[in-house]
Amino acid sequence: MTDYDIIIIGAGVAGLTAAATAARLGSHTLVIDSMGVGGQVMTVDRISNFPGFPEPVSGIELGPLLQEQAEAFGAEMRLASMTGIVRSEDGLTVSCDDGDISCQAVIVAAGSSRRKSGLPGEEALEGRGVSHCASCDGPLLRGRTVVVVGGGDSAFDEAAVLSDYADTVILVYRSGMPRAQHQAVAEVSGRDNIVRKPSTTVEALEGESGLTAVRLRDNVSGAVETVAADGVFFYIGLDPNTAFLSGLLELDADGRIRTDGNLQSSHSMIFAAGDIRAGAVSLLSAAAGDGATAAISAHRAVTAMDTLKEAAA
Repeated sequence: MTDYDIIIIGAGVAGLTAAATAARLGSHTLVIDSMGVGGQVMTVDRISNFPGFPEPVSGIELGPLLQEQAEAFGAEMRLASMTGIVRSEDGLTVSCDDGDISCQAVIVAAGSSRRKSGLPGEEALEGRGVSHCASCDGPLLRGRTVVVVGGGDSAFDEAAVLSDYADTVILVYRSGMPRAQHQAVAEVSGRDNIVRKPSTTVEALEGESGLTAVRLRDNVSGAVETVAADGVFFYIGLDPNTAFLSGLLELDADGRIRTDGNLQSSHSMIFAAGDIRAGAVSLLSAAAGDGATAAISAHRAVTAMDTLKEAAA
C-alpha cells in the first residue's frame, strides 16, 4: 500500500487547483511545498486576470482561498523541501528533507523561479536595492527612484504597483515594443511618474553597501547613461524548477517537462501542470486549467492501475 494516491509538488495556482480536483474525484491527495501555499502569486499585489474576480485580488488573498478549497475536498498539505522522485516497487517514492513518501502518481507543479540578470554585483546587492517583489519592497522606496527591468506582464504590472510608492519609476525593456498585454500597457501609460525606456539594456549596477545607480545602454544609438536609483526590480523571465527531475523525465531545451495532451510526462505516472511544463501559457487561468487536467489524468491513471492490481490478485 502506498501512502497516497497522488502527490502534488508545488502549492501555486496549478498545484492547488490540481489538489482540489484530485481530492474531489476521490484520490487520497497530498500537496508538498517548501514555501507554503500560493507560489509566486503571493508576491503579486494586484491580480486582474484570474476568473471569478471582477476586481483585482492580491496574491496573499488568492493563495489561501485556493488552499481552503483544496482542503475542503480532503487534500492534505505538507511543508517540506523536495530532493527527488524515484521509482519504487508499488509506484513512486517522493524524497523530502523530512523523509520519504510513497504514492501511485505525481503531479509536478513546482513552477519557476525568477531569472537573475547575471550582472556583476547582483548577488551582493540582493535585498540592498535589488529586488523581485514590488509589493514587498515598494513601501520601503516611497519617494525614491526605482528601475524596473522587463517588457512582459510582470514588469508592467509591478511597475504600476511601484508607482504608488516611488517618486519615479523607470521601466526598461530590450525590444522596441513590449510583450505585455494591452491592459497592462494601458495601466502603465496612464501613470505620469512611470518613464518608459524601450530598446534599452541594463549594463551595470553600481553601489557597494547598497544600490546607488543603474547604467543603461540605448540599443539603437549605443548611448550610455547612468541613472541614480535606490531600487532595481528584475522581471526578465522564468527558469523552471526541474533540477530535482534530472534524468527522470524528458525535458525540453529550456528545462521544462515535455507532456502530451493529457499532461502526462515521459513517465506514465508523472504529470505536469503550470509553467513548469513545455508549451505552457503564462496565465494564471491557464495554470488552473492545467492543474485540473493533470489531476483528472492522474486520477484516471491511478484508477486504471488499481483495476490491474485487483485483476492480478
